[in-house]
Amino acid sequence: MNRGTYYVNPVSSLPSHQSILTALQAVHGVTLLSNVLDGRAGRAVLDLLHLLAAPEPAAIAVASSYSIAFRELAAAADSDAADAWQAYLVARLIDDSNLWSTRVERGEVITSALRAQARRDLRALHLLFQLDAQTLWQLTQEIVVPALPVLRDAWAPWYDLAPPPEVRTARDDLAYRIAECDDWAELSEPLEAYWSRHGTGPLAHYRVLRWQGNEEGLRGIAHPDPIQLSNLISYEREQTLLKANTERFLAGLAAHDALLYGAPGTGKSSTVKALVNAYADQGLRLVEVRKEYISDLPRIVAQLRGRAPRFLLFIDDLSFEEHETEYKVLKMLLEGTAEARPANVLVYATTNRMNLIRESFSERGKPTEDVNWRDSMDEKQSLAHRFGLRVTFNTPDQRRYLQIVAGLARQRGIVLPDEVISERALRWERQRVGRSGRLARQFIDDLEAELRQAEL
Repeated sequence: MNRGTYYVNPVSSLPSHQSILTALQAVHGVTLLSNVLDGRAGRAVLDLLHLLAAPEPAAIAVASSYSIAFRELAAAADSDAADAWQAYLVARLIDDSNLWSTRVERGEVITSALRAQARRDLRALHLLFQLDAQTLWQLTQEIVVPALPVLRDAWAPWYDLAPPPEVRTARDDLAYRIAECDDWAELSEPLEAYWSRHGTGPLAHYRVLRWQGNEEGLRGIAHPDPIQLSNLISYEREQTLLKANTERFLAGLAAHDALLYGAPGTGKSSTVKALVNAYADQGLRLVEVRKEYISDLPRIVAQLRGRAPRFLLFIDDLSFEEHETEYKVLKMLLEGTAEARPANVLVYATTNRMNLIRESFSERGKPTEDVNWRDSMDEKQSLAHRFGLRVTFNTPDQRRYLQIVAGLARQRGIVLPDEVISERALRWERQRVGRSGRLARQFIDDLEAELRQAEL
């Protein structure tokens, strides 16, 4: 869809001044969706509209208010829609956490009265949406320029204040649908379908989140790793196992917690991130939990319970030293406690060693130190077995390494004879320690940079 889709000419036959007045009057009836207008940018535009609708608007006040509204819309812009005010309204509507949207997310019954009120609110917000950038800029000019001619070229309409998104998402698709709708009362069904799969509130905007500790809680990651499964060449068997498990999880079927084991650089972490990118539009989310926050797992799970998306709790590079006991919290989550684990949460972890808890030979068979030494050792070794799916990522042999190199070269559009690429890739490998998919990618990065630099 072309840029500028959100630009919609006012459909009302009333003069622009009366259209603004009508929209402002309708705002007083907004009930369930009142928070949509409660952001800084929303309040700034409403202030401008009140000034524009005044019987005798003051030029200086209008000029100052337009500048503030422009600045706040620019600060809030996160969409490539041409009209920043219209894009702001749409984004706030999709992300708003309210009585209606949260009930939809939790799968509760929406009464006919509640849905009817939501439709009335949507129609009121649509009146504001139709006050497009060109109309508001023109009215501002007509009021300000006669009194303050120096401001004739002070502003432009608030178009194109944000770059296009890196990846088109289900949220973008819904936003375009809202923008093109002639009667927003008809949006209740697509909005409910979206919330029931992707959730509500600010965090629903992100497909990757990170737990920042008890004080900061969950935080969305605005620019997650864009890695795709197709970029992870020659690990199709491993991907197939994880994809099948993830698809069952998304379908609400029995699925396993997964442990990805293998040497560094074999693509374990990248595979988990690529899975989320592949299934984000189906409601899959990633919550990254660093090892030092494993003791917070019960709090994290409690926050995710009842939310619409399906969450992978991702613990990267999982391992414990002898003195670290946080693994017991993880075991409790994997095994289950008296409280049932939410059906919308799985644990995906990566590790470089299958025995996740370090043990020493001194621990084995010294009854003077631990009468039940074998039980203690079995407890440490059992953590890995709590994962129902264990996938091994083997270090590639030379043939597989060259397959990865060749595949990456094709994806990057590198045009060199195969034998040249192979010879250079082997030389690159001999100069470094450890053959892996990461090493292949680093070689291709270097080769691509070299070729592009030669073209300059």
